[in-house]
Amino acid sequence: MSQVIGAGLRTMDTDDLDAVMDIELRAYEFAWSRGNFADSLAAGYVAQVLCDDNGRLQGYFVALAGVEEMHLLNITVEPRLQGRGLGHQLLDGVLLSATQHGAALLWLEVRPSNERALRLYDHYGLHAVARRRGYYPAMVDGRPAREDAIVMSSPLHTLRQRRGFD
Repeated sequence: MSQVIGAGLRTMDTDDLDAVMDIELRAYEFAWSRGNFADSLAAGYVAQVLCDDNGRLQGYFVALAGVEEMHLLNITVEPRLQGRGLGHQLLDGVLLSATQHGAALLWLEVRPSNERALRLYDHYGLHAVARRRGYYPAMVDGRPAREDAIVMSSPLHTLRQRRGFD
């Protein structure tokens, strides 16, 4: 049974994978596989879905809790619903989960070409701290290529204060 985390957020389970994959495949050219999600759930990663009042999936995230840190691996909002604040709701869920796991830092990687995500993370209070060269698969002029990743991070206490949780 899924645990309700907050307004619209609940723990992801295997019954959610069809809806998660529907969103994932429409949101990304280089999507995670169903196996990536299933493996994350089996490994006990933090995974939550955001649903509307009718139970329809609006977005999700998967994160890895480590020693005093949380690494956000995937966060996705249904493409038709982007720009409505759902990303903030999901990030708040990440923040609350990180707090519950005793994390002091939040980490993530993002494509430099994902301007919408970069604006969201910057507005949320995350800062670029490094660059991983050739991290993501990409297509350039119809040929396989690689795209860098911007590594972003922030202390949890800073994010909590900024979001009004403290």
